[in-house]
Amino acid sequence: MTASADPRVERIASNPKYQRLRSTRNKLGWTLTIVMLLAYYGYIGLIAFDKAFLATPIGAGKITTVGIPIALGLMVFTILITGFYVRRANREFDKLTEQIMEEAQ
Repeated sequence: MTASADPRVERIASNPKYQRLRSTRNKLGWTLTIVMLLAYYGYIGLIAFDKAFLATPIGAGKITTVGIPIALGLMVFTILITGFYVRRANREFDKLTEQIMEEAQ
């Protein structure tokens, strides 16, 4: 029996909760992807077009430049949006998936 011939697959695919799950998950995934790409390519754009700004020293010791905290911020931002997605997936998407699977039985 192929997956497409399995009646559970048809019940899951026609379930409005499944359609909502797919739509919500895809929207969130694409939104976070676009935000991450803007942040990453924004930083790369600064490297390419405004090196002088990134090379501006911070503080009296002039050991660290503006580019270092921006790069660290980008790394922290990446971790935060990943955590946001995982938290949302664990709270909302997993519950919805369980409901859909129970209804398909």
